[in-house]
Formats: sequence, C-alpha cells, structure tokens
Amino acid sequence: MISEENLSKLIEQCHVSLYDYEVTSEFEKRIFRIYITSKKGVTLDDCAHVSRILSPIFDVEPPLDGEYTLEISSPGVERKLLKPEHFKASLGEKVKIKLTNKEKIIAILESYENSAIVLVLDNGEKMRINLSDIEKARTYFEW
Repeated sequence: MISEENLSKLIEQCHVSLYDYEVTSEFEKRIFRIYITSKKGVTLDDCAHVSRILSPIFDVEPPLDGEYTLEISSPGVERKLLKPEHFKASLGEKVKIKLTNKEKIIAILESYENSAIVLVLDNGEKMRINLSDIEKARTYFEW
C-alpha cells in the first residue's frame, strides 16, 4: 500500500493538498475516499486531475486489497478535524466539539498548541481543551 507521505506528495503535484482519506462502505461497495484541499478552494477539475494521476498508480499498487471505488472529494464546509494540522488550518473558524464526557460546544477556534485547543465562546470566555478530551470535532457552518 502507498504510504500517506507518498500519497501526499503525489497529490501536491496537482497543486492541492491531502486533507485526509478513509475507507468506507456504501451499498456493500468499498470506497477509498481521498479528501483534498486548496487555499483557493477545490473544484471538480481538481478532483478529476487527482483521480487521473492516482488511478494508474493504484492499478499497479492498489491502496486496498480486493475491489474498491476511488473517490476524490473536498472535505466540505463542515469538515472533520482529526489531526493537529486540521485544527491549525481552521483557526478563526467556528467549530462544533463533542467531548468524551458528551458535552457539546460550538465556538470559535482561537488557537492550537501542545495538543490542546483554545475556543472563544459566545460570551467571550475562553476555554482550553486537550485533544485527548475530544470525541469528535468539525468545522461548523450556520446555514
């Protein structure tokens, strides 16, 4: 299987960045889904370009055993925050956090440092949370 580092380098040749990837199943079909980002936003052409680059490589060195479908996508407006770099890239954005104690918080992500985030709540108070206390986190868009 291709390493995350090599996958990232290949994707960067398309002038976008690897955000994350996952293996999921939908309608009994396995999907290898790759999320890409760009400061200018991700277009359908960007996704198609990455797919054209990766498909022949995956024909020779598949990312999974057996049959799968390759999907290239933007992580979306409300994207999962899983890695330190995801939190760093989302500074200043509204986030929705579910803590391991099941408490839910919606606030502005002010900073990330030493495996912890600082949120600014609606009332202006600041809250420091260790990543280890976070069950789920994602950016939050008010529709």
